[in-house]
Amino acid sequence: MLNRRETAETYLEDGRCSFTNNLSENTIRPFTVGRKNWLFSDSISGANASAVAYTMVEIAKAHDLNLYGYLKFLLEHRPTKEMTDNQLAELAPWSEKLQSIKNRM
Repeated sequence: MLNRRETAETYLEDGRCSFTNNLSENTIRPFTVGRKNWLFSDSISGANASAVAYTMVEIAKAHDLNLYGYLKFLLEHRPTKEMTDNQLAELAPWSEKLQSIKNRM
């Protein structure tokens, strides 16, 4: 612990930091359960597409967005290589533009 003191103190500096990785572990659990099914992807491109889709779903959940609304928004405003960084930032789940599709309880 003494050798890692600086890293451990980061936890004390920011109250949002968790001392455990339980949240991360619970988030990836469905992925790890399903990965044996994905061993049979027909191609590397197919496996990459699955990973991208899974990432989009999980990041939307992490930001409490309505999943259907977020995916619909992304399909309507598909990112391209020609987009600027600011335009791509508007597609991120934490952008101000997407706060209207947050899950409301």
